[in-house]
Amino acid sequence: MSIDVQQVLDEKMKKSLSILKEELNTIRAGKANPALLDKVLVDYYGSPTPLKNLANISVPDPRTLLISPFDPKSISDVEKAINVANVGINPSNDGKVIRLVIPALTEERRKELCKSIKKYGEDAKVAIRNERRNTNDELKKQEKSGDLTEDDLKKELDDVQKKADKCIKDIDSIVSNKEKEIMEV
Repeated sequence: MSIDVQQVLDEKMKKSLSILKEELNTIRAGKANPALLDKVLVDYYGSPTPLKNLANISVPDPRTLLISPFDPKSISDVEKAINVANVGINPSNDGKVIRLVIPALTEERRKELCKSIKKYGEDAKVAIRNERRNTNDELKKQEKSGDLTEDDLKKELDDVQKKADKCIKDIDSIVSNKEKEIMEV
């Protein structure tokens, strides 16, 4: 019975880690990265469509993103969506492709980005702690209903704590690596 609870906990922890990684991918580190545009939604014939479904996004050099829409008529919609998404870069349009030139980060901007990275990391840790608490509550309910013995409960609670500690350590590592990437000049 408690194995199901542990599996649910594992899945939720993995999901929290993947969400953190996705969030951190959208933070630009002064280098061109197509993931920067993952959250851009283009109003394409009345429905919000992810940019990556409407255009080819390439990196011709370390500081430039080149967006080639599959439908040349949608170029102005794509440009507008990039502006609305508040990516922090003004697109330049030559009629066929859109170029995003990524400016070098200032020291002040790097520190701001590190603060937001830490906030994402802290949010992920809070999610992990909440899952740990929910799992512990579920295990205690199982013990009260007689599905778990007191010894089994202690063992299960210990396992949950170890998993949470490992996941939080992983989060710290991910955040630390992203901070190093941002602070590199």
